[in-house]
Amino acid sequence: MSPIKLVVFDMAGTTVQDKKEVESCFARACAETGLTVSEERILALQGYSKIEVFRLLWGERIGQSHPEYDENVVYSYDYFRMILEDHYKVSEIFPTEGCLEMFDFLRKNNIKIALTTGFYRKVTNIILEKLGWLDGLEFNYVNTSGKSVIDVSIASDEVQKGRPEPYMIQKAMKLMGVVDPYEVLNIGDTPSDLKSGVRAGCRLSLGVTNGTHTYDQLKLIRNDGLLTSLKELKPIIENISVLSDTE
Repeated sequence: MSPIKLVVFDMAGTTVQDKKEVESCFARACAETGLTVSEERILALQGYSKIEVFRLLWGERIGQSHPEYDENVVYSYDYFRMILEDHYKVSEIFPTEGCLEMFDFLRKNNIKIALTTGFYRKVTNIILEKLGWLDGLEFNYVNTSGKSVIDVSIASDEVQKGRPEPYMIQKAMKLMGVVDPYEVLNIGDTPSDLKSGVRAGCRLSLGVTNGTHTYDQLKLIRNDGLLTSLKELKPIIENISVLSDTE
């Protein structure tokens, strides 16, 4: 049996192709609700819970004590939700390079697959359903049927706080019956993905550089390795198993 029991993947940019769609939707929502934000700043905030990002941006813009602060946050966030949902409802959605092959490898080796995301549940389900990954998940988005492509899905609005906090990873561990974070790998394409894995104490917190961030951008963040695609995850897991067998 593999010493790794669970792999936690981000969605957009890691397991789901993202050609800057989220950035574009977010930029449009900002521009049309009175927030001026640079492309660089939007990119740096990828992976975080979007409601938290709007709280941050409006706090910087007018201050949290401003009488219109809460109203502006809700307005911007609701506008973003509308744009994002409309986009994913009409757009084609595809897995990233090597994603399905990696899922197949993990299933064959009895390693659980968790998907975490900065998205809220409604848009998460739109994406999962289009990919066929929602099939087989029960009401708690756990693969109790054994028929789903993944084993558990967790959205940022289902924990007390999204990334970079470790709560989504910890919830995935609890639902999958994994106690030791040293038996968990975390992988994503943003700084917040990497930070959440480190904070959760995962054995490895890995980045992929074919998503929203480049190698040069991710190398500045604490990580345990940067991969050009998910295909490179397989030999890492195999090597961990070999090392475990020789101990």
